[in-house]
Amino acid sequence: MSVHLVNPSDNSFGTAVITPRWLFVLAAATPEVAGDPILIDESLEPIVPESIQPGDIVGISVHTGNALRGYQVGRMARERGAWVVYGGIHATLFPEEVLEQGQGHAVVKGDGDIAWGKAVLDCLAGSPDTIYEGGRIGGSEFLAGRWDLMDPAKYMWASVQTIRGCPKHCSFCSVWRTDGQKPRQRRFQSVIDEIVNLRRIGFRFIALADDNFYPVTLTDLRLAREQNNTAKLEELTAIRAERFQLMEELAKLPKDMVFFTQITMEAGEDGEYLDAMRRANIKGALVGVEAVTPEGLKSVFKDWNYSGEGLANQLQTFKKHGVHVLGSFIFGLPTDRPATFDATVEMALKAGVTFAQFVMMTPFPGTVDFGRWEKEQAKDPMMVEGTPITRYWLIPTAIRPKMFTPHPTMSSDEIRNRTQKVWDRFYTWGAIWERSACTPTLRARLGFIFLSKLYRQMYAGTGISTDSARRKKSKRWARWTARQCKKLFMARPMPELQSPAWELAFASPVRRPAFMGSEGSLVTISQEERG
Repeated sequence: MSVHLVNPSDNSFGTAVITPRWLFVLAAATPEVAGDPILIDESLEPIVPESIQPGDIVGISVHTGNALRGYQVGRMARERGAWVVYGGIHATLFPEEVLEQGQGHAVVKGDGDIAWGKAVLDCLAGSPDTIYEGGRIGGSEFLAGRWDLMDPAKYMWASVQTIRGCPKHCSFCSVWRTDGQKPRQRRFQSVIDEIVNLRRIGFRFIALADDNFYPVTLTDLRLAREQNNTAKLEELTAIRAERFQLMEELAKLPKDMVFFTQITMEAGEDGEYLDAMRRANIKGALVGVEAVTPEGLKSVFKDWNYSGEGLANQLQTFKKHGVHVLGSFIFGLPTDRPATFDATVEMALKAGVTFAQFVMMTPFPGTVDFGRWEKEQAKDPMMVEGTPITRYWLIPTAIRPKMFTPHPTMSSDEIRNRTQKVWDRFYTWGAIWERSACTPTLRARLGFIFLSKLYRQMYAGTGISTDSARRKKSKRWARWTARQCKKLFMARPMPELQSPAWELAFASPVRRPAFMGSEGSLVTISQEERG
């Protein structure tokens, strides 16, 4: 009997940019009696059906984007006599669908920390429950990944989580509804221990895979003071202090280490925080810009963001403090017009955004946008070969629409074509070369160029193109680029690196629990999903 953990994907590139953290965390969460799990990341290579044997346990994490492929894997595994357990954000939202479409025996809802271990033990006993309620665990229960099960040659960046949850309420994002608006912060000692272990095996690029690395804003603190809410102010101050403690410790790690994370635009008003990030070698962050007009920001419940010249200035503020921005922009908002596309890319170039992604508006399950769209569709349902458009993830990729909500002035094809042109303009060779000047060495500059082209191929070439031949060509180029890029990100292992001598009360667990009781320390099976 073997336990298999599968990260489903339709696109395999041979090399991945960032490790899918949940694979390695749930490997750590697997009860010892089940043995070391077998990890299959289909973003590297597809699963081999013959590897699944009767009596095996197959854990599959699905988000909306890979749900259809995840169901294919689950049906295959069940046909071969395996126990099939689903988890992830999509399984949490649609457990009945997972059981039916994916032929799962069980579903883990919410955090899989304790529930995953229970599901494995029940499968071993031959009697799994149908639903396991994982809930939300506290940050002190987050567990480090089983990185000893990873092939370091396959990934450019490792991933470590420091906090979960986001206090914001963006209409296109499901994180605040699924992971909660109350930040659940991991002890910084545990974070540092895990990072040290990763540097020992040769990873110097680490993604801090957080919902929001900046959980407490200056506005939050001001409002708590103005409301004379002492308890709230103390809570927020403690969370902020813990963030600074973490960054102080990150700053003590080898200077060749590079960190990347995800934060909200409001961090641009907090120079003290950005300076701490710079000292901690957090070189960059994904920042949700979303729209460049006040009307666009209002439509996604994000009107605290700046627009126009103020937006450009705030984005430049990040760079002045040594934090490079991967700006995330959304097209297809009701307020968008043809001129919006040019204005957006010009803003990104003017503001000095180092990387950028341009996505088309998609109503993800669990979001405000999805709920509103689902209600509208109930009045006059649209079908695609028998499948409701509100279940678009069940429609085969070849015939799946790229836009799901009608736009008042533009067609879906027009939005898609204009979005593709924005990608092409931002990622021209000349523009990439100019931005690569931010790197300190020629080797780093080459890495920047290859990574820019790889990012564009992976996310624009295979994600926007509806033509199968173009998508296949993009995948070939992405595989070749990924191989070249990986060489530039490799680092010398540092087995001699020592973790600080934390006090016993904060020591990180180094072994998997042999039995999952209610006090077990496991990490989430879910993936965040953003528009």
